[in-house]
Amino acid sequence: MARYTGPTTRINRRFGMSIFPPNKAQDRKPHPPGQHGPRLRRKLSDYSIGLNEKQKLRYLYGLTEKQFRSTFEKAKSKRGVTGEVFVQMLEKRLDAVIYSIGFAKTRRQARQFVTHGHVKVNGHKVDIPSFSVSSGDVVEVKEATSSRQLATRALEDTRIRTVPLWLTRNEDALTASVSREPTADDIETGINVQLIVEFYSR
Repeated sequence: MARYTGPTTRINRRFGMSIFPPNKAQDRKPHPPGQHGPRLRRKLSDYSIGLNEKQKLRYLYGLTEKQFRSTFEKAKSKRGVTGEVFVQMLEKRLDAVIYSIGFAKTRRQARQFVTHGHVKVNGHKVDIPSFSVSSGDVVEVKEATSSRQLATRALEDTRIRTVPLWLTRNEDALTASVSREPTADDIETGINVQLIVEFYSR
């Protein structure tokens, strides 16, 4: 399945939460999309519930099904609680870090920011969104004027967003450091990850 590039409000309405940035259309039509959306009342099976939770998290981080499943399998092979390790791995992706520290307004924009070569990690250019940061890494915006303008504009709109405790941002230098590994308490997705683990364990 390819990465989703369609209408974002439709996905928000489908799952009843703001997976993508909300807009006025979502407020006007809070019910599921489609002709029968306002009157849709159906009981979901355990399989459907697990599938929905999986899709929510996949859409949230903007991954293809193959990338998402591959990350899950890697998390399952590591020590620790699989669900927590899985979300930690997603959160440590470079595009997720750029979004979390406010150098991009949306996760889609963060991914583009990375792929277009505006980011350096420990002094080296990195243009791979799935690159995983580690404790002690320093993430910075490239010195190019265009790169810094993009990050500065994004910061003007994202300063109200709280930077996770495991990251430390320096707005003046447009840098951020990874203070430590993220924990389950640092990550709030509003999604039941345990249901995803059970879904993939069927």
